[in-house]
This record gives sequence, structure tokens and C-alpha cells, in this order.
Amino acid sequence: WTDGRLDPGAVLDVLGRPRVHRVVWFTVWSALAGTAFSLLLGIPAAHLLHRRRFAGRRLLRALLLVPFVLPTVVVGTAFLVLLGPGGPLAPLGLVGTLPAIVLAHACFNYAVVVRTVGARWAHLDHRAADAARTLGASPWRTWWSVTWPALRPAVVASAVIVFLFSFTSFGVILILGGARTATIETEIYRVTVQALDLRTAAVLSIVQAVAVG
Repeated sequence: WTDGRLDPGAVLDVLGRPRVHRVVWFTVWSALAGTAFSLLLGIPAAHLLHRRRFAGRRLLRALLLVPFVLPTVVVGTAFLVLLGPGGPLAPLGLVGTLPAIVLAHACFNYAVVVRTVGARWAHLDHRAADAARTLGASPWRTWWSVTWPALRPAVVASAVIVFLFSFTSFGVILILGGARTATIETEIYRVTVQALDLRTAAVLSIVQAVAVG
């Protein structure tokens, strides 16, 4: 709305800017990468913590939730201490890069995968897998034909949640990101606080709301 009048052309104008294209693309790409890495870490951990029995399992489950319940700014700051100047991983030069953001997102969100997939895995009837192995199926065939179809809804659900959290990440991007790693969230903040460009911020907010929906 400009001067009390609806201005639909502003949407097309803002979405046609090259910088907005880069911001939207990086937001989607970083969220997908963070989701994939969270699944890569979370599914094996779900099996370990929900299908295996060992001393300290409950304590380890509780510890996995710590990053998730912390504010994103705290998680981002912790990674900055590790990866930034003077940190033990400073020689890697990851601050302001996509790998740093993906690592932080995975650390923050993979507990969602562990809890969601693990809860489903813990209640699977092992007799179906046992029957498949008795009939001569290899471990891989048993996993793909019996276990995976039962786990898939939980994996998809956790992936959607992690993608949403990564897509709307603000604190992690603001702390670990650089000029080339702006997302929709941080771009709304930048154009509002630094440029007072409420027109662009409003359009990006619409894009964000549609994506969340």
C-alpha cells in the first residue's frame, strides 16, 4: 500500500531485482542443505538412541535437545566462537560461508529428526524385518523394503519441520553469515533497519508468509 492505495506492481518490481533473486535462492538452497545434513546426522542417531540399549542412553537423548531449546542467537554465537578469529577452527575460514550455516542449522535442528524418527522407530514391529531376513533378504533389502516404508512418514515430517526452521532462520544467519549469505529473514531486517525500505520489506514478508504456509 502506497499513500493509502494498493500498489500490486510493487510486488513484481521487487521480485524482479537481481539481489532479491539471489536472496531467495540462497534461502532455499541453504535450507535444503541444512535439512539434508540434519537427516544425514539424525537418522543414524535415531536408530542408536531408540533401537539400541546402552548405559547413559536417556542422558544422551536429553543432551541432544540442548541446542534446539537454546535461542538461535546463542547457537550462532557458539559457532562464531568456534569458527571465528581465535577459535579452534578459525583456520578453516568458514565464517560467512554456506558450510558454517549448514553446520549450525544441523546442530540446531537434527534433534527434531532424532526425536521424530526415533519415536516412530522405537514402536516398529521387528517381526516384519525378522521375517524378511528369514526369507533370505539381505540387510540392505530388508531396510529398503520393510523398515524404510514404515519410517518414511516420520522422515518426511521431520524434514518438513527442519526445512521450515532453516528457511526462517534469523539469528544464525545474522551472526555467521556475510554479505553473500543474506536470507529473506535477514534481508527484511536489513532493508527495514538500515535502508528504511518498507516497500521491499513488505514484499519479502509476503514471500516469507507464502513459503511458511
